[in-house]
Amino acid sequence: MRKIELSYTWAEQRGERLIRNALMDLLHAVQDSGSISAAAKALALSYRHVWGELKRWEAELGQALIVWDKGQPARLSEFGQKLLWAERQAQARLAPQIESLHADLERAFAVAFDEAAHVLTLFASHDDALAALREHAVASAALHLDVRFCGSVDAITALNEGRCTIAGFHTPPQPGPGSLAQRTYQPLLEPGRHKLIGFARRTQGLIVAPGNPLRLASLADVARQRARFVNRALGTGTRLLLDELLAQAQLAPGDIAGYAHPEPSHAAVAQAVAFGAADAGLGIEAAARSRGLDFVPLLEEHYYLVCLKAALDEPATQALLQVLRSQAWQRQVAMLPGYQADAACGEVLSLRARLPWWNFSPRKPR
Repeated sequence: MRKIELSYTWAEQRGERLIRNALMDLLHAVQDSGSISAAAKALALSYRHVWGELKRWEAELGQALIVWDKGQPARLSEFGQKLLWAERQAQARLAPQIESLHADLERAFAVAFDEAAHVLTLFASHDDALAALREHAVASAALHLDVRFCGSVDAITALNEGRCTIAGFHTPPQPGPGSLAQRTYQPLLEPGRHKLIGFARRTQGLIVAPGNPLRLASLADVARQRARFVNRALGTGTRLLLDELLAQAQLAPGDIAGYAHPEPSHAAVAQAVAFGAADAGLGIEAAARSRGLDFVPLLEEHYYLVCLKAALDEPATQALLQVLRSQAWQRQVAMLPGYQADAACGEVLSLRARLPWWNFSPRKPR
């Protein structure tokens, strides 16, 4: 069974809405013209090229395509005729899908040829507000956000490696010296090189079943009742937050039943609780409310965007800042449960002011 590989090209004018194949074009030309030389002329190719391609395909496919009778008009072999028949059948059967594929490709590439449109690559910790921003930005400013959700650490690492223009991460407000947030993020961010962008504040807490049947109010309750917990993966900001909260409550990971059971997103955590596979998980309020679950708030955190200083003047970044500063966007983010726009939404912020780890004096030995 031969495998099919699809490709596409650009044309000045729209032709037949077909998936083209070079061999089929050769066979059609030979069948219509009755000779190799006439087929070459019809295709604006040399006789030598057409003859060589037909011979190459015969060797590749292991069967004759042309009846090569000396002194006789060229004609397709039975195998060549069957290939053309199969291609006509497939094109006719798939015509609606082919038309849709053409249209989808043309719409996608129209962005590249639109001088008013911008594309911005953004790696970020999973966040409902960013998903809403993606839709809002393209509708209001022709800004196409190519968002890839991953852990906060992975997002900033991707930024530093040049794999994205913007990264998104979240931290507790004013994380202090020695905090897990400091130990994790400080080595990845450098004042002067990185620039923070205000985005949103959101509430993190326990996602629990409707009515909170276990009456969970804290992580200490989760540990004491051995409630079935669902965690987030290593490298995510929510996993870092959980570890920070456990340390503050003087709890160990082993005190949480299910600490080693990770899910890839807030939505997946909420889904596990909704299906009864877990009693609780740490996540955002919007994920809980969207599935009819209850939510126990634990703290409000900052969600930041960050870019390299050199990217601030790029048109796509400037377009993003304008969208974030708009009242329309800030009203929209405030409608998400547990969210509100940062007071400096869309403003470029000082790392040292918002994350003052670099201002802490190291402790001197006594």
